[in-house]
Amino acid sequence: MARGGQGLARVAVVVRAGAAPLWWLGVTAAGIGAVPEGVTGRRIGVLAGAALFLAGAAWVALARRGRYTALARRTARASRYDVLQDRAVTTRVWRRGHRWWLLLGWAVALGSAFAVPAAGGLLLAGLGTGLWLKAAWLGRLERAGETLLWVRVDWLDRRGGRPAGKDVRDLRGTGVAAGDAAPGGARRRTAALV
Repeated sequence: MARGGQGLARVAVVVRAGAAPLWWLGVTAAGIGAVPEGVTGRRIGVLAGAALFLAGAAWVALARRGRYTALARRTARASRYDVLQDRAVTTRVWRRGHRWWLLLGWAVALGSAFAVPAAGGLLLAGLGTGLWLKAAWLGRLERAGETLLWVRVDWLDRRGGRPAGKDVRDLRGTGVAAGDAAPGGARRRTAALV
């Protein structure tokens, strides 16, 4: 990178990258996992799964909020030589780095259906929902500060995750029009040409 610039990835995009895979893997595991009667029976399995869904979503959505807020307060302005990583690249790096964990989670959720039907799949779906909720919260934080939050790519872990991990010392900020992702990490809507 020229003149000391750094590669930067959007914090909200890194957080949001796992939401869709966890949600869809969880929904399919819950659907398939509802077929066997299991040890507990379907009704108890689904009720336990609903409780796990809510608990998982709340745990992921609320975890490390203090760390994110502290990092957001210490945000430094991005350099003109910093390179902003595309949303698609950030998402692909995270999903490629976590693909075996996602498959293992799906397999465990399916296997658990023989004991407690649908519960493991609903837990996975809850974790994905929690990531969406956390990304939406980050979007509100970005809108309130009128600053998009970016993390240095070399400070992420080797799988492209943990945007508030111990290696992250501060965040970089840009205006809300920078990059190809809206506040919260969603794909930016482009105005239709007339």
